[in-house]
Amino acid sequence: MIKEVEPEIASQTFGDPVHPPMLLIMGAMASMLWWPEAFCRKLAGKGLFVIRYDNRDTGRSTKYAPGEPPYTFDDMADDAIRVLDSYGIAKAHVAGMSMGGMIAQLVALKHPSRVISLTAISTSPIGIDTSHLPGTTDAYMKHSAEGAKVDWSNRDQVVDFIVKDAHAIAGTAHPFDEKLTRAFVEQDYDRSGGLLSATNHFLLKSGEDRGGEDWRSRLHELKVPLLVIHGTADPIFPVEHGAALAEAVAGASLVRIEGGGHELHPDDWATIVDAIVTHSQAR
Repeated sequence: MIKEVEPEIASQTFGDPVHPPMLLIMGAMASMLWWPEAFCRKLAGKGLFVIRYDNRDTGRSTKYAPGEPPYTFDDMADDAIRVLDSYGIAKAHVAGMSMGGMIAQLVALKHPSRVISLTAISTSPIGIDTSHLPGTTDAYMKHSAEGAKVDWSNRDQVVDFIVKDAHAIAGTAHPFDEKLTRAFVEQDYDRSGGLLSATNHFLLKSGEDRGGEDWRSRLHELKVPLLVIHGTADPIFPVEHGAALAEAVAGASLVRIEGGGHELHPDDWATIVDAIVTHSQAR
């Protein structure tokens, strides 16, 4: 039997290693750069040792052939623990955004002794029925459908689409800076060597689909202190998803970002950072 080779996971830290660790997990197709360096430094400036990393198939982490990823959603949760292990960290505060927020929930369920506190940003609860909640907006669905026409090996097409995507998920409270966004997306594309493999994230199966442990319907078992942060103008997961997550976990709290989208807009950083730091310092 040939054991699967463990992936290489690229990571970066900010702040003093003696401070309480904060692990940041980003969402689908997004490298660690989507946790902006300036945002990470703000967290570090508040007394946290911040770690951001590239999920599989993004950034400088291991990439696989597109079309049939040989890993599961559960494996991505275990990757978070492997990152902590690589720094010799026994337990950490964990924050995840979008799909990263779902991964973070699974990390806390599978490895509760490794998580001090959990922050879920712009995400949806895992393992419970969300069919009664508002779905992704029609406008975003129309935009998303255009992704099927993109040649994901073509830099210009990919950059154009991701810039449009960033605009489509932006909130209503702040202006969208297309020039700055384009420069960032180009940087992310070039650092990653393309985004074709990152499309594997949309094909992921959960662990139970491949014979692993079934975590469905177990969100109520989450005992880690939970903070939910959610924009009221999120077009992918409307704010009701954040509210449902907070309601599903005993003692959880919800911070609404008025007019916020599915994003970490710089004008909202102060609110988000303060909420995360306050939550972590209470533990």
